[in-house]
Amino acid sequence: MKINIKTIALVALTSVFITSCEDSDKIIDDILATTERGAVLRTIESSGTYNRFDTSTNFSVTFEEQDVEDGGLLDKVDVFVNFVDNTDANGETSVSEVLVQTYQASDFEIGPFGLPRATFSSTFAEALAALGVVEGQFDGGDYILFRLQLTLTDGNTYSNDTNTNTLTGSFFASPFQYQQTIKCIPPAPVPGDYQLELADSFGDGWDGAKLTATIDGTVTEYTFTSGSEASFTVNVPDGTTEFFFTYIAGNFEGEHSYVITAPTGETAIEDGPGPATGEVVLNICNG
Repeated sequence: MKINIKTIALVALTSVFITSCEDSDKIIDDILATTERGAVLRTIESSGTYNRFDTSTNFSVTFEEQDVEDGGLLDKVDVFVNFVDNTDANGETSVSEVLVQTYQASDFEIGPFGLPRATFSSTFAEALAALGVVEGQFDGGDYILFRLQLTLTDGNTYSNDTNTNTLTGSFFASPFQYQQTIKCIPPAPVPGDYQLELADSFGDGWDGAKLTATIDGTVTEYTFTSGSEASFTVNVPDGTTEFFFTYIAGNFEGEHSYVITAPTGETAIEDGPGPATGEVVLNICNG
């Protein structure tokens, strides 16, 4: 009787393959059972500026939770607030981090990508009250820090201390914390000479970008078309009722930056590379 060697070999290989697959599946199951599953809170939008002179100013952030089950592991998100004193003139204020809000999974809404979203909002006054910080203990240059902590149904927690540069970058945008610097936004124009220092890292001017100064309805443009830097002086007369700067983007924004110094000698703003477009918020505490 002839023995089919090929058939025996094929049966043997099939048996080995099945056994190998079973072993592999067991290994994968073991890995999945013992591996911690991560998650992120992606920033969808954040806005607002805290004004030293207006405690009704508001900060808000909309965040989206994503895990390996597309939100199925979400348990809750806690929001904490803290205060950092960067000014010496009014003494040193030290406070402890405070829990200000908890979002349960049921508080989230499903966003356009099928993932749970929520929005946190706090006025400057609400943040100060939660911290117990009162007038005389804060000033421009100090900041309010909001920290988010995500808890999954398996008990694992994630926050800024478990974060990586990959998560804080532009794609995931998941810093888990937001620093709101307290700015001194004058309720009325501060008169005097403002010094503008414009810079271009490539050395070919601002590529169509410009700063405009609006003084009581009169708009003046400031830019330069060659070289690495340019300086201008903008005079705001006494009695001015309307005054603001606006940044208008051009090409190659990564090359552009600028500094505006207030008549008081303070740095009113420093922005760039890639300055924010639109009306410029000046920080003048001694005006």
